[in-house]
Amino acid sequence: MSADKISSIKQFSRNPLWFRGVNGVWRSSYFLGTHIRLDKDDLIRSARKVTGLTDLGKDFLDEPLERLLESVNREANLHPIGRFITRERFVSLLSIRLRAEHFFKKQPLILEQQLYPVWIIVGLQRTGTTKLQRLLAVDADHRVIPSWEVINPVPIDPDLYDMSGGDTAGIQDPKVGRQLSPDPSRTYPHRKDKRIAVANTSVMALKFMSPGFFAIHPIDAMQPEEDILMLDLSFLSTTPEAMMHVPSYASWLETTDQSPAYAYAAKLLKFMQWMKPARRWILKTPHHLEFPDLIEKHFGDVHFIWPHRSLYESVPSFLSMVTCNRMIFSDHVDELQVASHWVRKTGYMLGKAIDYRSKDGNEAKFTDINYLDLLQDSVPALAQIYRLNGGLYPDLIEKFRKHERENPHRKNGVHHYSLTDFGLTESGIDQHTKHYQKIFNQLYAR
Repeated sequence: MSADKISSIKQFSRNPLWFRGVNGVWRSSYFLGTHIRLDKDDLIRSARKVTGLTDLGKDFLDEPLERLLESVNREANLHPIGRFITRERFVSLLSIRLRAEHFFKKQPLILEQQLYPVWIIVGLQRTGTTKLQRLLAVDADHRVIPSWEVINPVPIDPDLYDMSGGDTAGIQDPKVGRQLSPDPSRTYPHRKDKRIAVANTSVMALKFMSPGFFAIHPIDAMQPEEDILMLDLSFLSTTPEAMMHVPSYASWLETTDQSPAYAYAAKLLKFMQWMKPARRWILKTPHHLEFPDLIEKHFGDVHFIWPHRSLYESVPSFLSMVTCNRMIFSDHVDELQVASHWVRKTGYMLGKAIDYRSKDGNEAKFTDINYLDLLQDSVPALAQIYRLNGGLYPDLIEKFRKHERENPHRKNGVHHYSLTDFGLTESGIDQHTKHYQKIFNQLYAR
C-alpha cells in the first residue's frame, strides 16, 4: 500500500475528538453514579415501562440475554457511550418482542400464513451481498426489509395502521396457502411512522460517531438491510461479536441450538408480509452460512444465492469494518485479536455451509455469483438468478441499470484495507479455509 493510502484502521477507525471528549467527561463522572447498568431484569423493566406491555411471549428465553450480558459486562470493556448505545439497543429489542407478542395475540391469523418463497443471499461479508440485495429490491415482486423496518419490525405507533387485518371477505383460510394480508392498496409505511425517523436518526448518529464508516458499508434508512437483526431479537446471533469483544458469548453461541432465533424470525416475516404483501422474500446476511439447515426448516421454500470473492480481499475488508464497529463501543480494540477471532470464524462458517451443500440434493438449491462479475456487469449475474423465475425482461433490466447509475460503486468514498493491517498473510487465511479455497478456485479459475 502506498504511503498516501494509510491503513483502514487509521483512516476509518479513529473516533472524532468530540466523541473522545464526551467519553472522557462521562467516565470521570462515574463516581456520581452515572455508570450505566446492563442488567437483564432492569432492561426488561425498562422495556415494559416504555411499551406499557408485559408479555414477552412463551418463546422468549432468558439464557441468551443472560449469557450476552455476562460477557459484555466482563469482557467487552465498553466506554460510556458504548454502554449507553448497548443499553438503548437491548431495551429496544425487548420492546419489539413485547409489541410483537401484543399483535400476535390481537391478530392470530398472522401466524397461520405460509411464508413467501425466499431467495436468500448467504455470501460472506464484503462479497457484494449488499449490492446484490439492493439490485433485487427494485423488482416490485420482491419483499425486502428496509433498514427502518428491520430496526423496528413492529410499529411503534400501531394506531396509524388498521391492525384488524381489514376486509377479509373472499380470502381463503391461510392454512391452505392463501396469504391473509391487509388491503395492499393501503400506504405502508405511513408517512408519520416513527420508525423511519428513528432509522434516520441512527444513520445520522453513525455519521457523527464514525464518519468514514459509510465508505465501508453504505447505510440508508430506506434501503434493504441484513435480516440478522431479527435474530438479534432472540439474542442469538453473531452481531455482538462483530460489535464488541465478547469471546465467552461467541464460544457459547457456537455450541447452542439456534432454532429459537430462526423460528422467531419466521414469525416476524409473517407479520411483515401481512403488513406489506409481495410474491417473494429477498433476504441476506452472512450469518446464515452457518445455519442453512435451520433456514430451510423454518423458512420453507428457499433458494440460496452465494456470492464469492477472493478471501484475500473480503477478509481484510470485513476486519476493517469490525474494527470500526468495535471502536464505536470501546477504546480498547485490538485489530490482531479481531483478526484471530474472525479468520477462524470465517473458516467455521464456510465449513458449515459446505457440509450442508454437499448433502444429496442440496447442490441444486444454490446459485453462485462472482463478485467481480457483479461489479463489471450485473445483468448477466442477475440473469443467473432469474433463471429460477422465467428469465429477465427489458423493463426490469432498465430498473437495474437505473439503480446502478444512481448508486455507483464507491459512491461514499474509497475503502482501503490490507492483510498486513491485521498481521495476516494469505497462508494464514488458507489455514482455516482450505476446503472453500478449493471450491472457489474450481468455480472461478482465472
